[in-house]
Amino acid sequence: MQAKQVRDTFLQFFENKKHKLVPSAPMVLKDDPTLMFTNAGMNQFKDWFTGHEAAAFPRVADTQKCLRVSGKHNDLEEVGKDTYHHTMFEMLGNWSFGDYFKREAIDWAWELLTEVYQIPKEQLYATYFEGDASENLPEDSEAKAYWLEKLPAERVLPGNKKDNFWEMGDTGPCGPCSEIHVDIRPEMDRQQSPGAALVNQDHPQVVEIWNLVFMQFNRLANGSLQPLPQTHVDTGMGLERLCMVLQGKSSNYDTDLFQPYIQALEKATGRSYGRDEVTDVAMRVVADHLRAVALAITDGQLPSNTGAGYVIRRILRRAIRYGFSFLDLKQPFIHDLVPLLAQSLGTAFPELTKQEAFVKEVIFEEETAFLRTLETGLTRLNELFSTLPTGATVSGEKAFELYDTFGFPYDLTALIASEAGYGVDAVGFQQALAEQKTRSRAAGKVEAGDWIELLSDTESRFVGYDATEWTGCRIVKYREVSQKGKKGIQLVLDQSPFYPEGGGQVGDQGVLVSTKEQIQVLDTKRENNLLVHWTDRLPEFPEEVFTAQVNKTRRLDAARNHSATHLLHAALREILGTHVEQRGSLVHPDYLRFDFSHPGKIDAETLAGIEERVQEKILENHPLEEHRSIPFQEALDAGAMALFGEKYGDTVRMIVFEPGFSMELCGGTHVQSTGAIGLFRLVSEGSVAAGIRRIEAQTGRGAKAALQEVEAEWKAIGQTLKQPKTPLRAVEQLLEGQEQMRQQLESLQAKAAAEELKGWLATAQALGGVRLVTAETDLPAAMLRDLMFGLRKEATKTVALLATNQEGKAGLTAFVSDDLVDQGWDARQLIKAVSSHIQGGGGGQAFLANAGGKRPEGIAEALAAGRDWVVEQT
Repeated sequence: MQAKQVRDTFLQFFENKKHKLVPSAPMVLKDDPTLMFTNAGMNQFKDWFTGHEAAAFPRVADTQKCLRVSGKHNDLEEVGKDTYHHTMFEMLGNWSFGDYFKREAIDWAWELLTEVYQIPKEQLYATYFEGDASENLPEDSEAKAYWLEKLPAERVLPGNKKDNFWEMGDTGPCGPCSEIHVDIRPEMDRQQSPGAALVNQDHPQVVEIWNLVFMQFNRLANGSLQPLPQTHVDTGMGLERLCMVLQGKSSNYDTDLFQPYIQALEKATGRSYGRDEVTDVAMRVVADHLRAVALAITDGQLPSNTGAGYVIRRILRRAIRYGFSFLDLKQPFIHDLVPLLAQSLGTAFPELTKQEAFVKEVIFEEETAFLRTLETGLTRLNELFSTLPTGATVSGEKAFELYDTFGFPYDLTALIASEAGYGVDAVGFQQALAEQKTRSRAAGKVEAGDWIELLSDTESRFVGYDATEWTGCRIVKYREVSQKGKKGIQLVLDQSPFYPEGGGQVGDQGVLVSTKEQIQVLDTKRENNLLVHWTDRLPEFPEEVFTAQVNKTRRLDAARNHSATHLLHAALREILGTHVEQRGSLVHPDYLRFDFSHPGKIDAETLAGIEERVQEKILENHPLEEHRSIPFQEALDAGAMALFGEKYGDTVRMIVFEPGFSMELCGGTHVQSTGAIGLFRLVSEGSVAAGIRRIEAQTGRGAKAALQEVEAEWKAIGQTLKQPKTPLRAVEQLLEGQEQMRQQLESLQAKAAAEELKGWLATAQALGGVRLVTAETDLPAAMLRDLMFGLRKEATKTVALLATNQEGKAGLTAFVSDDLVDQGWDARQLIKAVSSHIQGGGGGQAFLANAGGKRPEGIAEALAAGRDWVVEQT
């Protein structure tokens, strides 16, 4: 059974059980401060579990793209070393939100595995939670009883809290779980030793394939467990392991999910998979990491040096490094595997097919850049070796500097050092790495206390599309937070006009006012589905009724920039082509920043046309058409643009400025008509990543202020140059005058230099038939060079050594006439003989050479040494 059929069978099974099939959420999370990536199928349903949002469906099934490379669930360093760990994997899951519970979850799992997939019953084991006295949690006797109806007691096993109590992180929904394991060892092995002793022992052929989590609790920040409002079911089955079982393989990497890439690597390297462990590990690393990186890029996360982008870059570089070190692949190669990936996963994840060319280009550019980094690192490492005695140890500090500053991997440093006969201080490196991680975590970590609830069973409602001030607001709950040592308060209101950061737009600021006090709102964010207001302090009377007042000026400036972003996007697609797609944005009250896909630099004329097109649409004053709740598919059919990497519900908000020109799905704030944007001014355009360009621009008050500043500067220039009405012409005349003066000065300097040269020649020493000119001068280097070129045309049997002392640095210029060069004399040898006196070095040609040094007090010694050199030559 091929992977596609395995996936489809799962989804069809649960669709027949009245489950709603939903698409995978993006792997990169944007509204959850506790997670960087989707690491489990339940992440997108977190608010449904906690009760922050009503579940749209009582039963759901899907296949979810998951990434486990950061935080608690971090499998990165295990990937490739064994046959079953992965960075990116597909989690097949079925969910119940207050509907069915343990009985149905266990019955249906058994039915699917044994009757539909036809896995032999005698190869299956089930575990249940044995309880935990430290948390006063009893044994899950209910799940145990259900399993004993299907399996003999020796294959129904108790599990401890580590294995059988599932938690997604330090806080959040959790509960006891029941794991299903399969023993795929050869029959002889199974008869000789039962698989029960190998369950949860990391045996590569006795593996967990399905985890049934029974959500009953919410873990609070203080560590305590609080019962959830309703019980839920959250199950997850790794597609990769399931395919291994159903395809009769002993490794996930032997399935059709990975073999196309491994076979391509075999062809590219001329090596065979399965014969050498080092080669096998490298091929598994590349095959796995390709999937993770490509799907992250399609979800909108480009490799970068910070945050989630840094993690993606790290995964990709690990794959490049394994190919470089163990497969002898010294040129970019991973990008060539992208078409195979699109063939394999494009049906399940169509965004991959649509962006195949873009993903390939990004990976190629990243490979090229990192291979250059490896070359630089190798050079620096060899320089480091040259300073150490043979057999010495490279300090952990130096190894970390190579890693942190130049991106050179530690294990590659250790490997190359070992081959060259050097050691590396691994302990010192790990200590430096740990210190950096501690600094990084401390800088970005937000420590939050538990929510203190003032109003129970109260939802938070956003009213900011219709108002910037709202009376009658009450605080639903609050908590203390701390970041970088600064403490603050987070508040949730029952209704709020404050726009939370999202869709690239920054959050609103303003005040909360009651009859007794006023509280500053410093920022507004959305955490999961909560509208969170960051304030400078907790109100003294939090039970009071407040009026929420948004900073209207700041909101309007942001709205201008957001609406202009839509017009800019449309203008780019109209002028550059429909390949242009948004890849990121920042909407700030002061400016806008827009990242988009485009292969090359945009020339000035085209940029001017883009700016003019946006300004035209502003002057045409198109009214805002807001479709606040329109079915997703209906919006797409109408022509609205949806962004890759965004998760949309069944209904969406569509923003239209002139139908057919600008139609986007967007949750941000906008002006009521394009004319309210006022001015639009492009500030800059440049590259931020492979195939990604960035435009920064200003609108409204910001653009006006910038233009006024430019105008004021021009006026000041005109007044300074006594031509206030034509400052440009005044500047042109000034430059013309400067050029004339420069030419005159050069002419005078050339004449003076020629006279100086005559003086040098007149006082030259005669040494064995050779004329030696030595002198110290303040002539610039370019003029000295011109003098020597002129001297070359007429001088015979002449050697010159001239010195300069400028800004504390010494310079030497050596000249040898062509007739002496023909006899074997060489100006480069003269420079080599004398440059040590100024602690410098240089080079050049046989007739003319130069050197620079940092010891000008050695000039006299150098000139004397030049005389000695000439004497030796004669």
